[in-house]
Amino acid sequence: MKNRLLIELEIHRKAINRDIINPLIPELSLDDLKPLLALVALARADYVKTLLNLPAAVGENTPEVEHIKELRNKRIIFEELVDAVNALETVIQREYMDVKSKPKNQTF
Repeated sequence: MKNRLLIELEIHRKAINRDIINPLIPELSLDDLKPLLALVALARADYVKTLLNLPAAVGENTPEVEHIKELRNKRIIFEELVDAVNALETVIQREYMDVKSKPKNQTF
């Protein structure tokens, strides 16, 4: 009985999510997603670059609060973008939205 309930729950969850999400988000293709991936990569690079520049900024001293605030802000931006792209990936995987299929003659 419990398994049947879980199966029904999944069916309803998918239908409700699709009914709400699909009308709000246009069909996406891989080309639509590439700028998002680039945005995440840029944020990752900015975060890591800030970390790597830290020793030159502080010398032999410990970092100041302002240095750590900058690093934290870069991490928050990066992590938020990663979480958002992961949420989008879940939406696509669970078929809560329509996606554009690639043309049959396109390779990639």
